[in-house]
Amino acid sequence: MARFYPLDVAEVRRETRDAVVLTLRPRDGDADAFAFTQGQYLTFRRAFDGVELRRSYSICAGRDEGALKVGIKRVEGGAFSTWANQELRPGDVLEAMPPMGTFHAPIEPEVAKHYLGFAGGSGITPVLSILKTVLAREPRSRFTLVYANRQISSIMFREELDDLKSAHLGRLSVVHVLESETQEIDLFTGRVDADKCAALFRLWIDVGSVDTAFICGPEPMMLAIAASLREHGLSDAQIKFELFASGQPGRARARAAGTAASAAEAQCEATVTLDGATRTFRMPKQGESLLDAALANSLDAPYACKAGVCSTCRAKVLEGEAEMITNHALEDYEVRQGYILTCQCYPTTDRLVVSYDQ
Repeated sequence: MARFYPLDVAEVRRETRDAVVLTLRPRDGDADAFAFTQGQYLTFRRAFDGVELRRSYSICAGRDEGALKVGIKRVEGGAFSTWANQELRPGDVLEAMPPMGTFHAPIEPEVAKHYLGFAGGSGITPVLSILKTVLAREPRSRFTLVYANRQISSIMFREELDDLKSAHLGRLSVVHVLESETQEIDLFTGRVDADKCAALFRLWIDVGSVDTAFICGPEPMMLAIAASLREHGLSDAQIKFELFASGQPGRARARAAGTAASAAEAQCEATVTLDGATRTFRMPKQGESLLDAALANSLDAPYACKAGVCSTCRAKVLEGEAEMITNHALEDYEVRQGYILTCQCYPTTDRLVVSYDQ
């Protein structure tokens, strides 16, 4: 069951003109459910005009802060992000699933590492959680952050990053790259693309000393950075991605009118196990994802973005085959083991057996 818990809104802090930071408090008895690992996210739900929307936002607190915080940047036309920025107030209640996500690396207090983080815009939120946790729990490690924004006024957590640099002298380096504002050093002006990465790695950052790189932001930026990191010697295992919600549809969608499937349409017998209960139903091989079919058959299957980004709907194929249209969340080894994103999954065999419990 995709269980949601109430979270009390303790504080709403204006971070930039179009972004807020929420401090959330679990109810008595629910605190353990919201113990998080750095880099994870929360999935929220709310009804807009009678239609339930689910949106995922990364936790921006470190593990030792004693608080649960998320940053939400307003997206043009985004129902949830606009509501959170304009109407949400302390004392309100949000519904959220427990933390999820694998955008992190193990903390090893006795090891000296060099982490490299790239963040674009609001993609800073999970990277901030990671770097704060690393600085607190790996006293011998250091972190280099390249943070891309349009202009100074759009930089989230600018003052907090400055404070962290002062508190951890020599262990945190922050490079602000601004697209539309000129800086004293030309290297720090423009877009973070392949050419910019090549220049940064030649003049400013020793990639050879990097143990793990974290990248979170728009897909084109992430792909360019990852390719450049590989060219400079990093392996895929050293590069961690988090596509930052750009695939989530921003607007609340009207409920689609139901249409009867053609009698001649190819069908699949789908068997889905969730929380120990198994249900079998028929679904078309085209036009409806496995997740949508499960929901239509009254299964409370977990999901959030429905865009192949967040991995909330992850399940494992036990029998049969299915095609994933989009995958921005699963690692190659997970796909080889049979895991799928059910929101992007369409059967290609007459029978498909899937489990959310594995």
